[in-house]
Amino acid sequence: MSPLVRRAGAELVGTAFLVVAVVGSGVMASRLSPNDTGLALLENSIATGAALVALIVALQPVSASFNPVVTLVERLLGVIDTRSAAALIVAQFAGGLLGTVVANLMFGLDAVTLSAHERTGPGLWLGEVVATVGLLLVVFGTVRSGRADRVAFAVGGYIAAAYWFTSSTSFANPAVTLARTVTDTFAGIAPASVPGFVLAQLIGGALGLLLVRLLYPTVVGAASAAEKEVIS
Repeated sequence: MSPLVRRAGAELVGTAFLVVAVVGSGVMASRLSPNDTGLALLENSIATGAALVALIVALQPVSASFNPVVTLVERLLGVIDTRSAAALIVAQFAGGLLGTVVANLMFGLDAVTLSAHERTGPGLWLGEVVATVGLLLVVFGTVRSGRADRVAFAVGGYIAAAYWFTSSTSFANPAVTLARTVTDTFAGIAPASVPGFVLAQLIGGALGLLLVRLLYPTVVGAASAAEKEVIS
């Protein structure tokens, strides 16, 4: 099996499990706490953050981006080539959709049901910009400063927190955003709301890239090789 196939496989599996965690914990939270949205969000955020830590630790040696924006920034930083970036992004989108279908079926729901949960408006779009900028700073700041062994905990902690401090509950991921359109549950997002979210995420990606270049113009020590292993 070629290295690129292995990496794409890791991205597919990792993104699938990430979405299973997001959607599945959302369903469980809404069933356990049907009358307390705040508690349900807490349950959802803790499960998602913990799953991210575990998945990144497990898949780091192969590939552990799980996010097209992260992969695009890797490409623009010269960490990976165009062919690899395209393969990983396709795998991320496929894995996300697979994860939603699995989560729906686990909880006795239809495999695919379009979400009716509209998420739109300037405040939510700004929330996605902020969430994505912060995520990129956490990922690349941790890795490029020579602390790649801590990126899993940094990312998991950041996402769990960003559920709460961003108005959008921090999707910050186009593949996960699209995947959440096919579940009409707590974590869902209406298809019509996706373009605004993805555009905001791409804007956040561009701003995040600028900040990474500004704050981390050079890669510390052995972080250059680690960057290629950890986030590609």
